[in-house]
Amino acid sequence: MRMSNTRAHENAPTEVSTPFWRTSNPEFRHRLAPRRAILRPLSKVRTQQHMEGPTSHVYFSQRLRLHYVDWGNEGAPPMLLIHGGRDHCRNWDWVAEALRDDYHIIAPDLRGHGDSQWLLGGSYNQIDYIYDIAQLLHQTGHQPVTIIGHSLGGSISLGYCGLYPETVTKLVSIEGMGPPPQAIEERLNQPTEKRLHHWVDDLRKTAGRIPRRYTTLEEAHERMQTENPHLTEDQARHLTIHGSNQNEDGTYSWKFDNYVRTFPPIGLPFQEQYRLYSRITCPTLLIRGMESWASDPSQDGRADHFQDVRVENLENAGHWVHHDQLKAFLGLVRDFLAG
Repeated sequence: MRMSNTRAHENAPTEVSTPFWRTSNPEFRHRLAPRRAILRPLSKVRTQQHMEGPTSHVYFSQRLRLHYVDWGNEGAPPMLLIHGGRDHCRNWDWVAEALRDDYHIIAPDLRGHGDSQWLLGGSYNQIDYIYDIAQLLHQTGHQPVTIIGHSLGGSISLGYCGLYPETVTKLVSIEGMGPPPQAIEERLNQPTEKRLHHWVDDLRKTAGRIPRRYTTLEEAHERMQTENPHLTEDQARHLTIHGSNQNEDGTYSWKFDNYVRTFPPIGLPFQEQYRLYSRITCPTLLIRGMESWASDPSQDGRADHFQDVRVENLENAGHWVHHDQLKAFLGLVRDFLAG
């Protein structure tokens, strides 16, 4: 097992073009036109080279209509990018733009997120997310595949790789192991009825929670910027545009379903999770931001369950490492993929 702390300035890969609003889909470009007009006063639009965006596609899993984007380059090695909770597939645009010449990249919107269908009844849970990813790779034939996942997406990636280790060539998980083991253990040690009561209460609160509405995209953009001060203005703008919908009354709301905030009271026990980790045969890179709430897997013992693992702690980065320190992140990933 390799582990290290990485300073942001130590990794300087080739310059990454900043993604903005260009897309190869004329219909999508037309839909974004009024948003460009609204957001343009936020700052002067840079005239540097813009990227061509991905194409949108749909697949079905458990009768849900789910969305993913495809960055092209058929014939290149497949790569899958899986976003985190309350996020969307276009949060990967900077990473996809940097790696698209070497890989055929697809990035899904998880159920209840982005442009994918919301779940009616039941709860959003890990097992169903893993099934959705298995279906996507099965239907597209996008395997063997390299996977990069963030947060919830990192956790899904670890679960999928443990189930289907023969289909994955390399895995990068950015803070995909959840809260520190001690916090999880304290929750699981609560009486079953207490956890179930808490879950019922959470669902009721969620049912009464009205999605926040922003009068303008500028207001939503400011919220995005406040949520993560590491984001540049262009990053926050891009994430806001692709992460929001305009309501019938002209206001804007985030695309994700509020019910994704509520987690099922019962999940895989520690030992079953660790067994899945131990079944992952491909080289695995675990990345953590040193300003994040996540614990270091090389220190809390979870990295010990992997066959071939490398742990990297990145300075000056919080939970969204691939946004907070993009160049340093890409340096780590490129080095890992080339090894």
